[in-house]
Parts: sequence; C-alpha cells; structure tokens
Amino acid sequence: MPSKKALVRRPGPRLAEGLVTHLERAEVDVDLAAAQWEAYTEALRTHGWETVEVDPADDFPDAVFVEDTVVVFRNVALITRPGAESRRGETAGVEEAVARLGCSVNWIWDPGTLDGGDVLKIGDTVYVGRGGRTNAAGVQQLRAAFEPLGARVVSVPVSRVLHLKSAVTALPDGTVLGHVPLVDTPSLFPRFLPVPEESGAHVVLLGGGKLLMAASAPKTAELLADLGYEPVPVDISEFEKLEGCVTCLSVRLRELSV
Repeated sequence: MPSKKALVRRPGPRLAEGLVTHLERAEVDVDLAAAQWEAYTEALRTHGWETVEVDPADDFPDAVFVEDTVVVFRNVALITRPGAESRRGETAGVEEAVARLGCSVNWIWDPGTLDGGDVLKIGDTVYVGRGGRTNAAGVQQLRAAFEPLGARVVSVPVSRVLHLKSAVTALPDGTVLGHVPLVDTPSLFPRFLPVPEESGAHVVLLGGGKLLMAASAPKTAELLADLGYEPVPVDISEFEKLEGCVTCLSVRLRELSV
C-alpha cells in the first residue's frame, strides 16, 4: 500500500462543546471548522498523503482530534485510554480503522491513561508527556509495548499545556521546536529551537522539507523558511479555540509495511 497514510476524522455537530483546559472558552463556528478541516485534509492529499477517514463519532465533541486515540510505532498501533473519561468512546472506530490497515493492535489498560497528543516520535526515540492527560501507568504501558520494537522511551514533564505536542514538535533533522513559555524543560531535548509564536511550535512533516503549520504563526513560518524549509500554512482557527493544532487532526503512518 502507499507508504504515507493519514488517519483523519471529520468534526461532528457537537464540536463547540469540546473540552477546554488551559484556555478561556470561545465561541466555535462549526461550519467554518468543517471548511477548515476540508482544507487541512486537502493539504495532506496535495502533498502525497492518502487520507483514511475514521467513522464519525458525532456523540463525542473532541473526536476530530483523532491523534489522541492511537499511537503507532513500526507496525504496532497502541490504542490509548484518554485521560478525559468523556473521550474514551472515541477509540472504538479508530481501532477498527488501524486493524483494517493491517496494524498489530495493542491497548492501554486501566489504571493507565495516555493521550496520543502526549507522544512525540523522533526516529526511534519516543518522548512521552507526563501531565494532565497521561499518567505514569500509561507511560509504563507504552514503554512495554514499544521498547521491544527498538524504541527508546523518554518521559517528559508537562504542566503548562494540554499535551506534550501542544508545546513541542520536531523538524526533519530532529531539532525540537518549542515556544519557551510553554515548555517545562527544554534541556531534555538534545537540539531545541525556540519559536516566537505558540502555534509555531506545531509542525507536521509532509516530506521533501515541507512543513504543514498553522496560518496563525507567520513569524515562525518566516524563521523556518530562512532555514530552508517550505511552510504550508493552513487556517485552523476554530480548532485552536479548543486547544487543537495541526498535529492533533491526523495520525500520520509512515513506517507501516503491510
């Protein structure tokens, strides 16, 4: 099958009821969010990604943030147990989708909690944010699932944002991007590049030096362009009101070989 697939799940009618933890609640335009989601998925397809749509979960306002429901390393899909109890029903449809793609499926079990947004993979290193949504038992279970496959799991404290990847993501060369006021311990990362905007810390690697990123971070886009990358901006303003970012709206599967 094509080597680049992205799991996505379209926003439901209750999106505006999504959880907000670190932001003041703002009114969400559900119709505009649907249009932004279409543009986001089109950007993935334009840059060589086949989008695989997970069955809708309209009873779950946060279900569009599909990244939180599964973490994939090599051919193993680890179905999460979200830290917010109201989100745990989101995982069933995702489990079906990754099974159809031929993944070997594993699970996080009680008392563990793990959100996929807390997991940042850089090569064989898997950073796991230990904070509000992911607990110590969840980190231990992820380690047990992925270390036999060659992963090096590093636990990282998260207290200033919802998820680890609300604070940091990584460039193709492994350099970690972060907005310093939101990162608990930048020194944990061997190479760290501060960025001037909160939403500039979030990039999706499209391949060929292209970086999908939020249109709300023009200064960071300029910085990354100066470093030789090609920013691909998308407007995700309605999802940002719910603490969402470009990484949360898809699960990118690069290493699957089935």
